[in-house]
Order: sequence, then structure tokens, then C-alpha cells
Amino acid sequence: MDQGLFSYLLRQGDSCLILGHRLSEWCGHAPQLELDIALANIALDLTGQADAFLGLAAEVEGQGRDADALAFHRDVLDYRNLLLVELPNEDFGLTIARQFLFDAWQVEFYGALARSSDQRVAALAAKGLREATYHERFSGEWLVRLGDGTDESHARAQAAIDELWTYTGEMFECDALVAGLVERGIAPDHRGLKAAWDARVADVLAEATLRRPADGWMQSGGLKGRHGEALGHLLAEMQFLPRAYPGARW
Repeated sequence: MDQGLFSYLLRQGDSCLILGHRLSEWCGHAPQLELDIALANIALDLTGQADAFLGLAAEVEGQGRDADALAFHRDVLDYRNLLLVELPNEDFGLTIARQFLFDAWQVEFYGALARSSDQRVAALAAKGLREATYHERFSGEWLVRLGDGTDESHARAQAAIDELWTYTGEMFECDALVAGLVERGIAPDHRGLKAAWDARVADVLAEATLRRPADGWMQSGGLKGRHGEALGHLLAEMQFLPRAYPGARW
């Protein structure tokens, strides 16, 4: 088994899966019907990306598991998602700010990953890039509406950006696992994505009349299985049916 590639694919699949689930929690609760549908569709896109990455991870592992087994039958410490995506929704402003920060990263990440020497990985990234480009347009436009809207929406959007900023550094970490895949031409150096992401984010924040927080100490650990309490609660809900009825099929 290619352990490095397997672990890397888990990171991508898990981040998409957990964020997709977080967005699905807005179904029936969004501020507008149009937003309810839009958020549900983005959640479906992310879940589809998760299925693709986890499916390839299962293939690389070669132990008879599939994407469903990886999604629903691992415990919280086995998840390798970014800490950013597991944070509770709180309010619409935080949801949009989190989505935009992730989308802006995913556009840069998928663009670079589409040049992977592994054609299977490159194909998944190329497909994901088309979806991420739409997602970023949606979340960016809404962040501008909130930031350049009422006094309350501006304050909530700024508070969300301030709260989430310390979680953005993890997206650009390049540990030994990533470095090994960079040498093989499979993965991009995540540190090299930071400048383009900064420029992309700065443009939208400026239009939204929002202040970019200063870089400093950053949260970390999700990619190595160290998570906050919120992920355990999310998985308890997400995994209930498959664990209660093992082997069940529709």
C-alpha cells in the first residue's frame, strides 16, 4: 500500500465530507429558500468530492474497504480533515466566511493538484476545480453583501473572519507526508499556494469593506487526527444509521 498517498487522499476526502455535512445542516433553516437550495447543492458537490477521494483512498489501501466504510466506520481520531471545516455553523455570517476561505483555497489547491503526476488524482482535481470555482463565486458574493450591507451584517461578517483566521494556516502546512508526495510530483507544495490565496481573499475582503486579520499563531492538528469536541458530535449524528444497521442497503 502507498501509505503516503492513502493518507493524503484521506485529508482531502475528509475535509470535503465534513464541510459538506456542516452545510447540509442548513437544509430547511437557511435565511431564504434560494439560499437553502444553494447551500444544499454545494453540500452535495462536496459530498461527491469526498466520495471520489475516499473511493480512491480505499482503492489505494487495498483492504476491501470502500468510500462508505471510510466515511461511516472510522472513529473521530482517524479523521484527517482541516479544523476549519468542522467548526459549528453558529450563524449565516460565519458559515459564509468559512465557506469563502475554504473555497478560495480549494480553487488554488485543485488548480495545482490537477497537474499531479498521478492521473487518477489529477482527474479528481480537474473535476473538483469546476465546482470549487462556482462555490467561490457564490460565497464571495455573499461575503460582499454581508460585509458591505447593514451595520449588523458587517459586524457579524468581520467577527466571523476574525474568529476563523487562525484556522487558515493549516491549509498551507507542508509536513513530511506532503513533502514526500511533492518529491514524487503527486502533490503541490501547499506553501506555494499561500500568495495566490492571499491575493484572492484580499480582493473580496476589500470589496466587502472587511479588514484582513494579521497572520500570527495558527490552529493546527486536524490533519494529524487532533480535533475539537464539535467533530465528535457531528460524527455521532452522521454515522448513526450505518453503525446502528451494519450492512444495510436502500
